[in-house]
Amino acid sequence: MGYFEITIGLLIFLFLISLTAGFIDTLAGGGGLLTLPALIMSGIPPLFALGTNKFQSSMGSGTATFMMIKKKRIEISAVKYKMLTAFIGSLCGTFLVQFIDTKLLSFIIPVVLIIIAIYFLFSPRPAIEEGEEKISGNKYQNIVIPSIGFYDGMFGPGTGSFFVLAGVALKGRGLVHS
Repeated sequence: MGYFEITIGLLIFLFLISLTAGFIDTLAGGGGLLTLPALIMSGIPPLFALGTNKFQSSMGSGTATFMMIKKKRIEISAVKYKMLTAFIGSLCGTFLVQFIDTKLLSFIIPVVLIIIAIYFLFSPRPAIEEGEEKISGNKYQNIVIPSIGFYDGMFGPGTGSFFVLAGVALKGRGLVHS
C-alpha cells in the first residue's frame, strides 16, 4: 500500500467537492458520483476511497432516515424488512469487493461511475404521479432491494437514485413517495 501526500491544496479540493456533493445529495442524491472519483484522484487506494465514501454517505442517509421517521413520513414497521434485505445485500457486496484485485478495482470503479453518470444524464425522467405496479412486493423486497444493496456495498454512488427509480418503475410509486 502506497502513501499519498496530504497538502493544503488537496484538503481544500476535497472540502469543496464534499460541500458540492452534500448539496447535490440534498437535492437529488448522487453526491458519491463526485466524492468517489475525487478521493481516487487524490491518491487514496480504491478500497479506502470506497470505505470513506460509504462512511460519509451513511452519515447523510442516517440523518435523512432519522428525520423522515421523526416527521412520521415513514414508519419503521413498514420498512424494517426492506431495510434488513438491503443491509444483507450491502454486506455481501462489501465482503466481495475486498477480494477484487486493487489494480482491477482501479479500472472498474471509473468505468462503473461513467456508466452510471451517462445513465442518469440520458435516462427518461421518472413519473411524478403513481403508476401501475409491475412486480410483487415479495419479489421487490427479496430480489430488487438486496440487489441494489449489493451494489451499494460494492460501490455505492447513485444508490439512493436507484432505489427511487426502482420504486417508480417497478412498484408504480410516484417520485416523492418512492
